[in-house]
Amino acid sequence: MNNIISKPADTQYSIHPLLAERYSPRTFDHKIPDADILNRIFEAVRWAPSSMNDQPWSLIAGIKGTSTYDKIFESLVEFNQKWAKLAPVLIVIAGNKKSAKTAKENSAYKYDCGQAAAYLTFQAMQEDIYTHQMGGFSKEVLISNFSLDDHTEPLVVIALGYRGSPDNLDENFRKMEYSKRIRKQIADFVSY
Repeated sequence: MNNIISKPADTQYSIHPLLAERYSPRTFDHKIPDADILNRIFEAVRWAPSSMNDQPWSLIAGIKGTSTYDKIFESLVEFNQKWAKLAPVLIVIAGNKKSAKTAKENSAYKYDCGQAAAYLTFQAMQEDIYTHQMGGFSKEVLISNFSLDDHTEPLVVIALGYRGSPDNLDENFRKMEYSKRIRKQIADFVSY
């Protein structure tokens, strides 16, 4: 691999190194993570917290070269397709709007699926795998392509793989890859 970059967070306070090193690359190496690694990542999702332990998430994982990957890729907006084509794995996290336990509306399903995405992300980082979560996709295309029922809502598509070289990107995306990471200050979002 050539020219792999690191973009550690410029933190005010010390945080766990996996959190500090995490960022969302737009370039990936072509190597597909092996099944054991992917299963450890999915095991982390399995243990994510959820309201009433309802676990309302379902994942659709596509490996590059499969029809599942192509069906997920087809749902991405053009902007994301330009760089996500480098990702060896694309994952959809969909949420069940109804509780499996009560059959009533689950008002926490989106929050719980967000927890699942976070657990997936941090276990991936433990495996030296990076993720880029995307909201730029068509829910309708995913619902159609995977025959999802009325109670299942695609919430995020995640590109996953080993970091690649920014040299694989066009100039605009390369600039984004090298740009500084910026975050609000703690005082901007915490009140006592």
